[in-house]
Amino acid sequence: MAHYFFIGIAGTGMSAIAQYMKAAGHRISGSDRQFLSGESNETLTALRAQGIECFPQGAGGLTASVDVVVVSTAIENTVPEVQVAQHLGKPILRRSELLAQIVASKKTIAVGGTSGKSTTAAMIYEMLHHAGHQPSVITGAGLTRLTREGLIGNAAYGEGAWLVIEADESDGSIVNYHPEVGLLLNVDKDHQDIDALMALFETFASHSRNFITNLSHPLSASLSTGSPFDFSVAEDFDQQGTAVQFSVDGVTFRIQSPGRHTMENALAAIAAARSIGISLEQCADALQSYEGIYRRHQIYGERNGIVLIDDYAHNPVKCARSIEACQPFSKKLIAWFQPHGYGPTRFLRNDFVQEIAQALRPQDEIWMSEIYYAGGTAVKDISSADLINDLKSRGANAFFVANRDELIQQMRPHFEPGTTLLLMGARDPSLAEFAKEVFKKL
Repeated sequence: MAHYFFIGIAGTGMSAIAQYMKAAGHRISGSDRQFLSGESNETLTALRAQGIECFPQGAGGLTASVDVVVVSTAIENTVPEVQVAQHLGKPILRRSELLAQIVASKKTIAVGGTSGKSTTAAMIYEMLHHAGHQPSVITGAGLTRLTREGLIGNAAYGEGAWLVIEADESDGSIVNYHPEVGLLLNVDKDHQDIDALMALFETFASHSRNFITNLSHPLSASLSTGSPFDFSVAEDFDQQGTAVQFSVDGVTFRIQSPGRHTMENALAAIAAARSIGISLEQCADALQSYEGIYRRHQIYGERNGIVLIDDYAHNPVKCARSIEACQPFSKKLIAWFQPHGYGPTRFLRNDFVQEIAQALRPQDEIWMSEIYYAGGTAVKDISSADLINDLKSRGANAFFVANRDELIQQMRPHFEPGTTLLLMGARDPSLAEFAKEVFKKL
């Protein structure tokens, strides 16, 4: 077995493949700038618990014993380990290139689209697992059933033939995969404009042996190649609190997660599962015990009359759907959003304002803190305050708090009985810890 070294191993995509390759029998080590000497780190602890050697970035962990070096798109050539790998003449693979090799080694279901990939992939994994297929999964968020075992939860290795992956369009890597089943959920403006996204998804379709598209989404439907699904197959949708219920061909589905988008993700997962011979009844049984995924409408609980929910929503459509999912059980909804990246925020400014303004009810509020900056070169010519001012001009109850540590202090006078506080944001690894701190302060 080979020795792989992952540069940037704490990243969600990198840690998932590292864990998979370790479980498959390879020796795995890696480094990350998040691993600081003397400081605790949950990802570091979880990786080491699985026998993965971890080092701070630049600490000399990459040695001549390494066979292959793996990097993410965020890793630049100036990183010390990249320079060491080049000096030693070690082959360097992009994360997506290694994932493409893994996809080719299994019968793969690849989930694509601009919203809902992680949730749908997790649901498909649950269905395959329940049906006895011993599947593997590599995805962008931790499955709760796996995190309860002390794992990061974004990967699991199974002895069966099937693998479920989240196929990412944001870096263009989705075109590298040739899956047995390709599933396209939707196409909305996100990291790139629509024309660029459609070109990527067209290639994804041509590379998929069986391509399943969502007829309820016009752009997705335009790529249909004969295996579509449609949201209209569901009947009797109902949401009670944070759970939803619906039926398909007389089979009732109950899922402990809020929002119509939960049903829509489930319908996509059902279409993929049925395409490989899993029955509706097996799908329903699997989803009844589905526990959700990390930071996808993760309910922390109620404290002093305020319900706290943490969500990974980070593009305009996702933020709007996240807000709408919480409204049925919220007399008043206060949503907080931390945009990530100056370029993406600038690119999506008008879309954020339009989607969020339309989603809010008159009694609801939207709060934002300053844009998350992950380092590197960036033109900082936009602020979250600009989006808040745009939302105010549309009549929304909108508020800007630059420093999120001051959020609860400034927000507290706005709390009233029946309020739900929804936290939204992505990419920032400290957001989960921030949610815990917010819950303590409620």
